[in-house]
Amino acid sequence: MSFILLIIGFFFLIKGADLFVEGAASIAKKFNVPSMVIGLTIVAMGTSAPEAAVSITSSLAGQNDMSVANVIGSNFFNILVVLGVSSIIATLPVEKNTIKKDTPFLLLVSGLLLLFGLDLRISRIEGIILLAFFTYFLVNTVKTAKNSASNSKEEAAITAEAEEVVEFSLPKTILLSLIGIAGIVLGGDMVVDSATKIATSFGMSANLVGLTIVAVGTSLPEFVTSIVAIKKGETEIAIGNVIGSNLFNILLVLGLATTIKPIVISMFALFDIVFMVIITLILYFFMKKNNKLVKSQGFILLALYIAYMAYTIMR
Repeated sequence: MSFILLIIGFFFLIKGADLFVEGAASIAKKFNVPSMVIGLTIVAMGTSAPEAAVSITSSLAGQNDMSVANVIGSNFFNILVVLGVSSIIATLPVEKNTIKKDTPFLLLVSGLLLLFGLDLRISRIEGIILLAFFTYFLVNTVKTAKNSASNSKEEAAITAEAEEVVEFSLPKTILLSLIGIAGIVLGGDMVVDSATKIATSFGMSANLVGLTIVAVGTSLPEFVTSIVAIKKGETEIAIGNVIGSNLFNILLVLGLATTIKPIVISMFALFDIVFMVIITLILYFFMKKNNKLVKSQGFILLALYIAYMAYTIMR
């Protein structure tokens, strides 16, 4: 029964995120917010809504390990599986801006999270610092996108994604947003509750469930978005989606969760953060080597995911 509730919870999470994005984007359109800004903020945040719901719900329920493991596990999945599979399907060219700014910033943020976690606790002040970095990242990203002409292809794709949003009447827009939020909250609660029961019944730790089942489930929007982007020939979007999502997960999701309630983490969770920093560094070197991700690197990324998951299950 817990597995059925888990699947239903994921459905509510993902569908709720979709409805929330539609409603929020419609409101933004009504107030003449540029499509580029909508694409970089509301649409981008929508794919991180499942992680946010699960991590915040876990934090409030006292499931600290699941709260952190969900974010770290999602970041593992995004880099090793989403980019691994994507680069096996097609060669992924990497924009200069991604190599010079975005990925180093992700490395900095990952290192900052590791620094915060060394005392096995992420405090409210540290959560606020993460949110401050998120605000800087968001403002800087929007400014760069609006002022730079070098990323025209990526900008066009983001703008097109935002322009697909239908503008509804105000009552319908508000209703969609509220239903979306309700779905996200309900889905998050169901996922955490059912995942905790599964962990208990099988003798699994909350950390393991968070790193595997919950992380994969909440990362489905990023996975689908990247594969669809590749099929449409927008290969740069696949990388941008992953880098952006991982930044959102650490800065926004963990920032919010720890600001609401400080999180105590286990030594296992600290090891997971160390591994996240290592694979982000590997990704950076792969990108820098030839300004692209190729099939052989994709297989290496997938092998790393399988190996670390095997280690996680055995520990």
